Amino acid sequence: MSDNTQFETLVNYISESDNIVFFGGAGVSTESGIPDFRSKDGLYNQRDVQFEKYSPEYLLSHSCLRDNPKVFFEFYRQKLDTRGIEPNVAHKVIAKLEDMGKINGVVTQNIDGLHQLAGSKKVYEIHGTTHINYCMDCKRDMGEYYIFDAQKDGHLDEDGIPRCDKCGGVVRPYVTLYEEGLPDDAVNAAVNAISTADMIIIAGTSLNVYPAASYIRYFRGKHIVVLNRDKIGVDLNPETDMFIQGNMGDAFRYVDEAISAGRLS
Repeated sequence: MSDNTQFETLVNYISESDNIVFFGGAGVSTESGIPDFRSKDGLYNQRDVQFEKYSPEYLLSHSCLRDNPKVFFEFYRQKLDTRGIEPNVAHKVIAKLEDMGKINGVVTQNIDGLHQLAGSKKVYEIHGTTHINYCMDCKRDMGEYYIFDAQKDGHLDEDGIPRCDKCGGVVRPYVTLYEEGLPDDAVNAAVNAISTADMIIIAGTSLNVYPAASYIRYFRGKHIVVLNRDKIGVDLNPETDMFIQGNMGDAFRYVDEAISAGRLS
């Protein structure tokens, strides 16, 4: 369990840093009610009768979208609809630290858009986002909720596949699926931010998803802080770095209190 000594050290590290990168995974959004992927309660350990014969990796793969779109879109609509989900304390404090000039980039593996909803502006979505959808044929931008609203709006075909209202092509999310390359612009910006940062906060990720996890090696700054429910394989220097195990919401609430009290500026 974490204690206030670690939280106070985190506050001190943030206070002495002016170019922090936040690198977050699915665990950042669990306090908002979005399940992560690999924990015992995560998305990959849920069992639905409709999907149990498929591996989670297949359900979120390019192969599934191409070869079994009916299954892909049913899984996508059931599991990845985050409408109505609100940012939690972590998202809000990260945005506040960006406004203060402390955080200079948010690198996220998440596709839920909650960092932007909380007010963060420099967000690099290296796995894409559910908030952009486009037609695979005519490449038109189809709007933020086209796939989730497709049934209501009459844009599903008989197999439950969302279709473009102009050309009839399949509409897909701007999400990086298994077997697909990551978006170059977001990756290049993320690597640049990490390589020039003086501190990196790694939160809510197992660092088991590559190549995203490999970007940590570009960090050359002073402090690495890891916040996660489970220990992860990152080499930490005991003199300059720290691992905080437990609920990251507690850590960010402590940081928020330090900001409000004027102890972090």
